[in-house]
Amino acid sequence: MAVARSASQVFGERIRELRQKRGLTQVALSERSGFPQGRISEIERGERAPTLNTMIRLALALDCRVTELVSPFSQTELASFLPK
Repeated sequence: MAVARSASQVFGERIRELRQKRGLTQVALSERSGFPQGRISEIERGERAPTLNTMIRLALALDCRVTELVSPFSQTELASFLPK
């Protein structure tokens, strides 16, 4: 049986994937986005849910659209992320 992942975990995995595809370290993404490296780490581990402003800053830092950041959610049953 698959382990359910939270929306924050799915988002964090996507940020890590995009960061690594661009050859960036967490420190480099931190510098580009203006967030502390610790916050980037928390987001990637799914420990911190991003605000819309955070998503916009990350998209700019990763040179992508916000829709690229949230694309995994278009392939997932959204109701699975809501509390039951």
